[in-house]
Amino acid sequence: MQFTEQQQDKLNKVQLDDSWKTSLSDFLLSQKMDNLREFLQQEILAQKTIYPPSKQIFNAFNTTPLNNVKVVILGQDPYHGPNQANGLSFSVQRGVALPPSLRNIFHELHTDLAVPISRHGDLSKWAAQGVLLLNSVLTVAAGQPTSHQKQGWEDFTDAVIDTLNEQRERVVFILWGAYAQRKGQRIDRNKHLVLTAAHPSPLSANRGGFFGCKVFSKTNDYLKQHGIEPIDWQLDA
Repeated sequence: MQFTEQQQDKLNKVQLDDSWKTSLSDFLLSQKMDNLREFLQQEILAQKTIYPPSKQIFNAFNTTPLNNVKVVILGQDPYHGPNQANGLSFSVQRGVALPPSLRNIFHELHTDLAVPISRHGDLSKWAAQGVLLLNSVLTVAAGQPTSHQKQGWEDFTDAVIDTLNEQRERVVFILWGAYAQRKGQRIDRNKHLVLTAAHPSPLSANRGGFFGCKVFSKTNDYLKQHGIEPIDWQLDA
């Protein structure tokens, strides 16, 4: 794909893995992306703290290049507390207390595959193996959950899902909760495996439908059936 000098300059400013940058170039060069960039700049000018830090906004993509994606775990927004968000859905920086949803995820993983429960919540090891930890919205203002919704990120991550849907095969999509499941309606079930369950947040999980969903073993079973290396879900001690 050939770009004009102006387009190439704009793409060069996006701190995004080249495999994703090429596939998402239409969106990155669109008016929607310009509007999103303008919104973020206005938030900064208003002296708002934005999470995750700017260098980690595209962490999920830079850790999991397009051709490495085996699994997608779809979240909604980054954590909005200090030092929590690291650009990977459901993940937190080491040394930060585990959020309730992540504690429930680890509990289900332990029940499903007898994986020891990690003391830290940094899911980078999963991402490095091909688990795209994708939030629908990639930024948030400190202390203001959902504050960056409907500013363009949802369109960007729709483009991400469309790219995976069209360019890859046999990807496992893990969709927890109604929000993720609505966003996942665009996925071709004939090419990919879609696993759904209740959201791991305490309110949803305790109502039923999350504990016992066994998405981790189902994911690995599917990958092995298709000759794909399964995920080692155990995190560092």
